[in-house]
Amino acid sequence: MTGRSRRATRRVLLHHPSNPVPVGAGAPVSVQSMTITRTADHEATLQQVYALAGAGADIVRCTCNDDAAAEGLARVVPRSPVPIVADIHFQHRLALAALEAGVSCLRLNPGNIRKPHHIKTVAAEAGDRGVPIRIGVNAGSLDPDIEARFGITPEALVASAERELAYFAEVGFDDVKISVKASDVRLMVDSYRLLADTVDAPLHLGVTEAGPPPGGLIKATAGIASLLLDGIGDTIRYSLTADPVEEARAGRQLLEALGLRDRSGTDLIACPSCGRAEIDVIKVAGDAMAAFAERQLPVQVAVMGCVVNGPGEARSADLGIAAGRRRGHLFIRGQVVRVVPEDEMVAALVEEAEKLVEQGVDARLAAADAGAAAEAEADRAALLADQGDDANASEARVELIRQHTRAG
Repeated sequence: MTGRSRRATRRVLLHHPSNPVPVGAGAPVSVQSMTITRTADHEATLQQVYALAGAGADIVRCTCNDDAAAEGLARVVPRSPVPIVADIHFQHRLALAALEAGVSCLRLNPGNIRKPHHIKTVAAEAGDRGVPIRIGVNAGSLDPDIEARFGITPEALVASAERELAYFAEVGFDDVKISVKASDVRLMVDSYRLLADTVDAPLHLGVTEAGPPPGGLIKATAGIASLLLDGIGDTIRYSLTADPVEEARAGRQLLEALGLRDRSGTDLIACPSCGRAEIDVIKVAGDAMAAFAERQLPVQVAVMGCVVNGPGEARSADLGIAAGRRRGHLFIRGQVVRVVPEDEMVAALVEEAEKLVEQGVDARLAAADAGAAAEAEADRAALLADQGDDANASEARVELIRQHTRAG
C-alpha cells in the first residue's frame, strides 16, 4: 500500500460461528453493504445476504424498523454466512429486540435516538452480550442542539459521536466503532480526519447518499480512498442508489486496487489506444472483461493494442496479450510465450489464465512455445519499420508548435 501506515485503533470483533470479522487494530479493512429487502421477508433477505457475501461483503447490515423485521432477523442470523448488523433508528426497543435475535452488531444513529436513558439501556445490554455498536453519525440527521451550536461541520459530527461515547462510558461500554458520514465529500473527509485525531475507536467509512453510478462511484471512491491512503479507516461501505451487490463489488475492488486486500477476482488493465493500435482495443477489452466475469481468477490481465510497447508497458501484469500484424502476442510477466491468431486472442488469454492459476508462473514460462519470442520480435520490428517510432506524429506537431512560437 502507498500512503501512510494504518492508524492504530482498538479492536472490535463481530462474532459469527464460522466467520467472525475483526475490525481495527490492524485487521484487514472489511467491506460492508446493506440489504434492501424487507427484513420481515427472511427468505428474500437471506438470498440477498448470500449474494452480497458472494460479491465480497464481509459484513451485511439489515434494517430493523419494526417488530416483524426483528422477528425476521431471528430467522436470518442463524443462516447467514457473514455477521449481521441491525440498523436501528428512532426506537431503542428495536435495538433490544435485535439483540434478542442474535445480531453481531448494532448501528445506532445518535441523531434520532436521543434520550440518554434509552441509549444507556441499549449499551448496557449490548455489553452484557458482547455485541459491539457502531455510532452512525450522519450530517443530515444531527441533534438539533449540536447543529445549532456548530452548524453542519466536522466539529458537529465529531461532537455528536463524542456525546454518544460519553453515554456509553457511563455504563462501562466501549466496544465501539464510529462513522461520521456526509453526502458532501469534503465534509466527510474532514470529519473523519478530525475524528481520527480525537478517538482511538475503529472507523467505518462511507459517503452517504452518494447516488447512482457512475457519479456515486466517483464520489464514494474520492472520499473513501482519500482516507484509506491516509491510513484512516477499518471498514467501508459504498452507499449507492443501485443493486447493493454493486456496493460490495466496488468496495472489494477498491481495497484490492489499494493493496489492502488480496486479489479475489480478475483485475483487467488495458491501454487507452493510440495511433499504433492494431485492433479495436475497447472491443477486445470488453470481450475479455465479459469472459473473465464468469470466472473467479485472482490474476491481473492486460489487453494492449500493439506489440511495440505492449508487453513492456504491461510487464507487471500476471499475463496479457498484445495485437500486431493480425496476431496476438500472449505474454506472462512481460515475456512472450505464445503467438495466436487475432480472432483467438480472448480465448487464448482465458485459457492461459486458468493454467497460470493452476500451475504457477514458473511452470507456464517453462511451457512457452519455442520460437514465440522470436516471432514476436519480428512482428515488433516490422511494425516499427512501417510506422516509425512516432506513430502519433507527436514530434512533428511539436516542431510545428516551435515554428509558430518562433514566428510570433
